[in-house]
Amino acid sequence: MGTWAVDAFGNDYAQDWAQDLHETTNLDAVEDTLNTALDTPGELEAPFAAEALVAIEVLARLQGKGGPQTDDSAAVDQWVEARKPRSKHRADLEEKASRALERILAADSELR
Repeated sequence: MGTWAVDAFGNDYAQDWAQDLHETTNLDAVEDTLNTALDTPGELEAPFAAEALVAIEVLARLQGKGGPQTDDSAAVDQWVEARKPRSKHRADLEEKASRALERILAADSELR
């Protein structure tokens, strides 16, 4: 994995995921990514964790939160801005995001 920054967007997995996000118009990709991070048995591999962090950032940015906007986050920021006015609050995804973050920080996470 190529990594050049410590934020959620500064790696190849995150950039690839962000580009794929542009092929969707809803939060299915976010939900699928969180489900993968939550449902993968054993050690959570770095690619799944990196993608989950970007999915979590999408949810945060849809609520006007999240990390700073940078060149690395531009693809996600553009997608979010196009959907922000009509995005509906999804408590189920927030709960999954919280559990995924716990999993990413757990001892059995390769990214940790």
